[in-house]
Amino acid sequence: GGYALTGLVTWYSLRKIKREKDPTESIPKASLLAAAFFVSSSVTIPLPPSSVHPLLNGLLGIVLGYYAFPAILVGLFFQAAMLSHGGLTTLGVNALTAGVPALLAHYLFQLSRPLRLRNFWLTSAISFIGGAGGVAITVLMLFGLLIANIPADLDASVERSTIVSTLVIAHIPLMLVEGAFTAMVVSFLQKTKPELLPELPEKV
Repeated sequence: GGYALTGLVTWYSLRKIKREKDPTESIPKASLLAAAFFVSSSVTIPLPPSSVHPLLNGLLGIVLGYYAFPAILVGLFFQAAMLSHGGLTTLGVNALTAGVPALLAHYLFQLSRPLRLRNFWLTSAISFIGGAGGVAITVLMLFGLLIANIPADLDASVERSTIVSTLVIAHIPLMLVEGAFTAMVVSFLQKTKPELLPELPEKV
């Protein structure tokens, strides 16, 4: 199921990319950010009662647009193949939980374009929401998957409490940090290299 849905989203993303004026123009940028995603999400940060991995999927979604999903998929594949992170069997699910929030961040950034053009500070605020929201939606998707797959012989209420404390609560600081980092990067690009941001109005 995970691989089928990942294949569908990949097809959708590539279809959107092919409709751009120059589909190859953003490949170097996508390669660079795929490498950044590979490195950042390979880092484990101990954050009691659990540990977290930086994602940057909201940032990738805002900066790369539809290139974000293939970039994340490639980064996760190399993690599984080279570092045994996640594994190839869960590659499809991992790509969905990291890549779909990236696309949602892209949609948020594009749909808010009229507001951002009027107020520079709104760019920072929307970028913060995109960065933090990317992590938040990933966590919520993982939470739903874990809850849905609790073995019948275990106490569901205890397991839910454990998942909330080790997954959801542990990622709240990461949401705030990634939101702030995304806001800083996007605001900097908006001032210095606005051409690096996908600004063409699109139909979702």
